[in-house]
Order: sequence, then C-alpha cells, then structure tokens
Amino acid sequence: MNGSSSGLVNGLSSHEKVAILDAGAQYGKVIDRKVRELCVESEILPLDTPAFTLKENGYSAIIISGGPNSVYAEDAPMYDPTIFRCGLPILGICYGMQMLNKEFSGSVERKSVREDGQFTISVDTTCALFKGLKPEQDVLLTHGDSISKVGQSLKAVGHSGNIVAAIANEKQKLYGVQFHPEVDLTEHGLQMLRNFLFNIALCKAEYTMKSRETECIDYIKDTVGGHKVLMLVSGGVDSTVCAALLHKALDEDQVIAVHIDNGFMRKKESQRVEESLRNIGLKLRVVNAAHTFYSGCTTLPMCRSDPNSRKRKTKTLTTTSDPEEKRRIIGDTFMRVANEVIEELDLKPEEVYLGQGTLRPDLIESASELASNRADAIKTHHNDTDLVRELRLQGRVVEPLKDFHKDEVRCIGNDLGLPAELVQRHPFPGPGLAIRVICADEPFMDRGFAETSIILKIIADFSNAVKKPHALLNRIRDSTSDQEQDLLTRISATEELTATLLPIKTVGVQGDCRTYSYIAALSSDREPDWENLMTLAKIIPRICHNINRVVYAFGGQIQHPVQEVTPTFLTDGVLSTLRQADYLAHQVLRETGCVAKVSQMPVVLIPIHFDRDPIDSQPSCQRSIVIRTFITADFMTGIPATPGKQIPKEVVFKIARQVLTVPGISRVLYDLTAKPPGTTEWE
Repeated sequence: MNGSSSGLVNGLSSHEKVAILDAGAQYGKVIDRKVRELCVESEILPLDTPAFTLKENGYSAIIISGGPNSVYAEDAPMYDPTIFRCGLPILGICYGMQMLNKEFSGSVERKSVREDGQFTISVDTTCALFKGLKPEQDVLLTHGDSISKVGQSLKAVGHSGNIVAAIANEKQKLYGVQFHPEVDLTEHGLQMLRNFLFNIALCKAEYTMKSRETECIDYIKDTVGGHKVLMLVSGGVDSTVCAALLHKALDEDQVIAVHIDNGFMRKKESQRVEESLRNIGLKLRVVNAAHTFYSGCTTLPMCRSDPNSRKRKTKTLTTTSDPEEKRRIIGDTFMRVANEVIEELDLKPEEVYLGQGTLRPDLIESASELASNRADAIKTHHNDTDLVRELRLQGRVVEPLKDFHKDEVRCIGNDLGLPAELVQRHPFPGPGLAIRVICADEPFMDRGFAETSIILKIIADFSNAVKKPHALLNRIRDSTSDQEQDLLTRISATEELTATLLPIKTVGVQGDCRTYSYIAALSSDREPDWENLMTLAKIIPRICHNINRVVYAFGGQIQHPVQEVTPTFLTDGVLSTLRQADYLAHQVLRETGCVAKVSQMPVVLIPIHFDRDPIDSQPSCQRSIVIRTFITADFMTGIPATPGKQIPKEVVFKIARQVLTVPGISRVLYDLTAKPPGTTEWE
C-alpha cells in the first residue's frame, strides 16, 4: 500500500490521505495511481472499513471503487453505511455510485441495456465535479445495473442517453459517477479527479514520492539480502527493466538471468533477446525447453471456484484447448524449468529468490490479493499462478515493478539508461504465441447462437429492418438510445455490410467481470468507412451481451454462415503458420515507420475457415489471422487504431495482403474492439 499508518511519507509528516475503498474493480489500483500522480497520498482499504476508523486516521476524503457485484444481491459486499454521513467528501465510482444512491433510498436495477466501452455522456457543468469541462464528455462505462430512481437529496448531474451517469449532493459533498474517471478512455477523467481532490475535498498537492528507481533498488536490497535471484527474462520491456534493476541493485554473482525458450517465441526472438541483454552488460543463460512445454501438464482443482477441491491432471499443452488451462500449464512449467536450472547450477532452492517483471495490471487481471481482494479474475497470468503465489507466501519472489504500469516502467527504463529500442518495444506475453492461438476442436454454439445471429443481421440491415415488424427489433430499441438508432439507420443505409457470428470464444471484461463470448465479423464488398465500423463495434456488445469482440473481415462480404471450426491445437504446423504471419505483419509495421503509432499489435490465429458453401460439404481445413492494433497508456483500457486516423489505411491493407501470402490462411480480420469489452489479448 502507498499509505502509511504512521502518517510519515519519506520521513516527513503528512496530514492528508485519501481512502480508496476497494469494491473489487479491475481499475481499483489505477485510482490509487491517478491520485498519487496528483501528489495526494492514498491508501487502498477494504470496502467494509468503518467510518470511525477513517475519521480517526485522519483521511481527508473517500473514493469508492467500482466492482463486479450488484448492490441488491444477497452476496453484495458488506460496508459501513455511516460513511455517507460521516462528513467526509465522497466520490463513488460505478458500484460506489450505486451504493451512494441505495443509501439515500434510491433504486438500482438490471436493465436490458448494458454499457461496456467508451460513450459520450452529458454532464451538468455547474456541478463542482465537472467544473471547467464541456457539457459532453467521452467516458468509459462498464455496467449492467443502472439507477432507476435517484435517491432522496441527490440529483442527477450526468446522463448517458436515458441512463443516469452521475449524481450529487453538493451540500454534503457526495458525488457518484457511473463511469470510470480514473482510466484513459475517460478523456477528462483526471480533471474530474482534480476537481474532487482540490476543489471539493480541499486537498493540497504536497505528497511527493521518492525516485521510483531508488525505491525499487531499496526494495530489492532489503528483500534479497545476500541471496541469489533467478530472473526469468522474456525479452519484453517488463522483464528487461526488472533484470536491469536487479543488475544495478545487487552484486554481479547474485543475479542469474535465464531466458527460457518455450517454443512459443516469435521468429528469431530468442536470438534478439540474448543480443540486446548482452549489450547492457547482463550475462544471459538461454534454455531451450520447447519439448518440455509442448508435453507439459499440471494439476488443477476439480472445481474452479473451490481451490481446495480434489485435484485433477490436465491434458498435455499440445492437446489442451481451454485458455485458462493453457496459461496455468505454461506458468507451472516455467517454474519447473526454473527449478531444473537451479539444480544444474548446484544451488539450494530455498536460498534462491525468483525475480519477475510482474506489473500491476497482471495482478489485477488475475485477481491477486496483492492488487485487490475482491476483483474478478479476467485471466491467469503466467507470473501469477498458484505456484508463484505459494512462493510469495514464502517471501521468495522479488517483484520490484508490481506497483507500476507499463508507461511507468518505460520511464524507469529510460532513467536506467536502457536503449530506446528495448524500452519502447511492444509488449510480448510471457506465454508467447501460445495464447495467440485460439485452440478448439468443436464449434462453440450455445442456445443463444441462432438468435444472436439474427440480431446481428437486423443490426447490419437496420434501415430496412425497421420497416418490417420483428420480435427481436424491440431488443435493439430497448438497448440503444434514439441517437444510436439514428446512427444504425445511417450506417446500414450507406455501408452494405454483412454481420456474421463466429462459433468461437474470446476473453473479455464486461462489468468488471471476465467473459468468454462470441465474435461478430463485419464484411463488405467495398472499402468501408472505418469510423462507422468503430461505431458499430461499440454498439453491438451493448445490444448482444454475449458478444465481447467485433472484427472486420477483409476479402469481400462473407456469403456463408460459419458453423464449424478447423481443429486447432499448439502443434508445430499451427505455430509455424502464426509465427510467419506475425513476422510479416510486424515487418510491414517496421518498414512503414508505424511501430510507435500503436502500443501493441498482437497477431492472433483463429480456427475459422471462411467462404465454404455448406452444399459442397468442403471440410474446414484453413484458419484465419486477426490483426489487433491497440493504443493505450496503462494497458488497463485502450482503443484499436482507426485506419486513416491513428494508422494509415495503406499500412493496414498491406499487412492484410502480406499475411494472406502465408499458406493455409483463409482470411485476415481487423479487431475493432476497445478494452473493455475486449481484452488486449484474445486469450
């Protein structure tokens, strides 16, 4: 935690602290970080922290985070209702706003419309929270529950269409927002937080932290002492900066840097990793463990919700299709290979610490208690598996970057003097290409598949569909505002799009919870208006809650429904196909000077063979490639690059053409999804 119960900060007395009550939001730690950026001390506390504790410990204000629960549910998190009458200024975010409304006899209910993504809302600029802002604001909304009746003595000061987006009692300094001001997708969220902290709570910007680098160095020295550290280096910016910090903090013989080639690296990746780290004076041991990973397996609880239930043995990695099991097998195999390295070096395991470049988003998304005791697990990170958590309990894991986000890590890398090519590299996940292959041996088609397919067709042809009565048309109307229906009418009248539901699942985050949902593929016989496609990508998941990702398929309109998949696992042939597609796509990005235009560009292989006429009984044998451009500052939220806006159209088309030269590729798709509702990676 960043707060200090003694009231001392860097040896100086501090009388101002803001309490962040954790309701389990994926962005809880981001609130903490944003408050610190504004030079105000903050401390993350349990949601049920009593009001008298907050008063006794001298907190100046309270911020309540969002969370995945419903305030009216029987298992809703407990809290002290007197916090709303204790006299401290309060800002309730998402779930926090609904708590505030409930305590003042307002009502909250689950409606047919849910909002997951960036939307434009209207705000009352006479309200102190929105002082100095324009009446219309682009914000991130992630909720299924909405206020149906505003509480007594509260007034609505923000709206998203017909949905209440903000409430306030200015006299008592109580404010609630349904959106997330702490994330970058809320474009003026930092100004809203500034208004709350300085104009409402009357905080002073007096909190200054030690140099981040010095803080990390001290932590490493205090934690490691005279022991050795085994640092697993992937070559990404996180592990590289972590390795450089260890190298600076400790004696040369204390740091054992190991790069494990797990067989899922990019083309020539291991070679580049070794060369780049050698150039900064770090000796690197490279272990080729591809076969060990391919044949790897692990044990998992029979019941996912009960970690203490009986254990079962998984399939081998090359025959596993479940994305969570793939990540856990990879994470546990990393640990086993690391222990083998320790044995080969004749070291005692109990005397060796594990060094990791774990970041705050990794811990939040895997629901680690280091980040939040209530957040829902979005995905298991390979550096936050059960084995790693056990090592943490033993105090044998060194993670100097666990309180930082990607952009902050890059700053540390610059301060350490690391080469720009290393610091500015696009992130590459530890499990490598293994999590960029969507494995499947059968299509995913639940009972809602047919109905969702029909709704997509109505959306794509909305301008004509509204002229004919259809039972499902009301669902679209109930889930969208009048303005959005006008947009659907205009877009469908001009674009001539086809919308196809794909029978596979990808991971997403909707309403602060993990989802495994369908993908909607848009296609057209002519070049589309990319802004229109981005608009549809926002609206479709609002209407179809079982869709968390929207893509555009190059190659003309998709004529035939897709109801089968090409059996796909982590085999040599599949990995070789993805490796070459990834290489060609990134080669185009480098040659056109567009690497810096995006924060990351995952290239994903999916088991979909398009353009197969069911009458011909042609087997599904090809696969397709998805290009996922992603722009973000903190990797907790982000947007796709819009062709013609953030990235040149000709670059995107060239990438598609180059990838199609790889044998066995059916089509190339472009991911149009923001985060949320989609995650950065597809698994």
